[in-house]
Amino acid sequence: MTTFVLLHGGGMGGWTWKYVRELLEAKGHKVYTPTFTGFGEREHLMSRDVDNATNVADIVNVLKYEDLHDVVLVAHSYAGTVAPGIVAAAGDRIRRIIYLDAIVPKSGERIAALMGYAKEEEMAGLDAMLAAGEGPIGSGVHEMQRAAAKEHPHIMAPERQDWLLANLSDQPMRVTACAIPVGAETIDKPVDYIAAQHTVMTAMHDRARALGWPVHDHPGDHALLVGDPEGTVDLILAIAGDK
Repeated sequence: MTTFVLLHGGGMGGWTWKYVRELLEAKGHKVYTPTFTGFGEREHLMSRDVDNATNVADIVNVLKYEDLHDVVLVAHSYAGTVAPGIVAAAGDRIRRIIYLDAIVPKSGERIAALMGYAKEEEMAGLDAMLAAGEGPIGSGVHEMQRAAAKEHPHIMAPERQDWLLANLSDQPMRVTACAIPVGAETIDKPVDYIAAQHTVMTAMHDRARALGWPVHDHPGDHALLVGDPEGTVDLILAIAGDK
């Protein structure tokens, strides 16, 4: 039996792991699917003060108060920027990390800039504005994802996509604009990367390889945990050594 802590992506929440969690629990594993402050069912806590460090603290506290040890941390998408900080703060509780088509940041980078959505100086200015109590609280990522799905539907049953898109929510603008304090290059635990074939994360796959992480290919898209939970679970368990 393995203890898994599954970390969700941008515009999502712990709910996005519904199908993966059911499969892992059916196999006898212990599974936690916390939601970051300002996301999902915790969107009412969204503010200009919520940044990467806030989300790191969210999960460090789950590990502490649930008394979790020997954890396999699985980070999807945005959560790849949070995982390094968790390892730095509570690495003694973590056995290994699995990046699931996730962002691979370097210390000091900002999500919008490293993903090519905005210039570094623009994001630095926005971050300073937010820190001063001004500027947009939310990023509108949920609407961007819905628009993208109309252009390029997800590889999943239509009803499954409807469920995914209906449950998307906004996320704090600050997490997109802030400098990520702790980058992936600092992780001192075993890390594997699951790379989706159809995704905007291709450059992140190259970053994972550059760090020497084993990369495992999946034929799906960025929402593979919803579109192919069975295949996702098979890969996670194989990496974790539980298959």
